[in-house]
Amino acid sequence: MTSVALRHARVRYGPLEALHGIGLTAPGPGLTVLLGRNGSGRTTALRAMAGTVPLSGGAVLWDGADVTRVPAYERARRGMCLVPERQAVFGSLTVRENLELAARDPAVALDAYPQLRPLLQRRAGILSGGEQRMLALSRALLARARVVLVDEPAQGMSPAVAARTYELLGALDACVVVAEQRLPPALRGRPAIVYELRRGAVVFAGEAGELDG
Repeated sequence: MTSVALRHARVRYGPLEALHGIGLTAPGPGLTVLLGRNGSGRTTALRAMAGTVPLSGGAVLWDGADVTRVPAYERARRGMCLVPERQAVFGSLTVRENLELAARDPAVALDAYPQLRPLLQRRAGILSGGEQRMLALSRALLARARVVLVDEPAQGMSPAVAARTYELLGALDACVVVAEQRLPPALRGRPAIVYELRRGAVVFAGEAGELDG
């Protein structure tokens, strides 16, 4: 069992406050979804958990321990994996080289996304948006992280591949937190905790089924 949480978390970008003292808890193993339009604070909340943006107030807790001052690279070393919305792969490296950075044997990734198999020798920077997302998520699968944070995991994917992606994320023995603009169709009827953010504040917290209803 693991969990990651924000407590009274505030984040400022210069004079603007992006998170207004929010609180949320993502238990694991399981899936937590941060919903909100652009500018809602969902991506900032994800980055705050990962440590790639500093808090101006409040705390980040991991398994109950305060990790607010623990740098992002140390959180990654302890088993936290962030897949950002952009620049999530090394564009100058091939697909195979990207995968080998996470594990010597990419079989798990290629079983998860067989579409990548014929692309192994291709440079990641020339892949389509959906193919780059598959590659980035494959690296997260290979990392066997305890906490997986993903910003818009299914961006650019076909509905079938998006559904497959959420199946993979839901099956991980990890605390999985994803940021999305709206509830993905693949999650309707599946267990997931949802937090909806609006203008840096949490306006809904509950099960995915409650929001859908």
